[in-house]
Amino acid sequence: MANKYVIETDPETMAKAMGRDLPISRKHAYELCRTLRGMDLQKAKEYLENVVKLKQPVPFRRYNRMVAHRKGKGFGPGRYPVKAAKYLIKLLNDAEANAEYAGLDTDRLYIYHISSHKGRTYEGWMPRAHGRATPWNQETVNIQIVLKEREEE
Repeated sequence: MANKYVIETDPETMAKAMGRDLPISRKHAYELCRTLRGMDLQKAKEYLENVVKLKQPVPFRRYNRMVAHRKGKGFGPGRYPVKAAKYLIKLLNDAEANAEYAGLDTDRLYIYHISSHKGRTYEGWMPRAHGRATPWNQETVNIQIVLKEREEE
């Protein structure tokens, strides 16, 4: 089964990248994508670097039950999804390289579309006492990123 992009893209003004079967949390991926949507590429990379360094939290708007509030003026529930942020940095670098190859101006790029979807589940088992076993599955995520050049003003 081939994964398709959710939106139609124009190769002259857009660059895209897709991460398939990434071993990260679906909820963390959703919240990160929601935060990064519409951001300039360089700002998004700085933001993710700060998340990895535990300096800037990611606001959790949907999956926020039992999530503590974070420091900052008016900041509500949030977390530091380090693993998901590292994978998204790699994916943004891939999309930027694709844009550079296509001849786009990398200083004017912004995240036009970013989304996360449920990926494949790798089944596994964890041995237990008395010859039993418990399912120990690895859930994965597919992430799509489309970068677009801002129009000159």
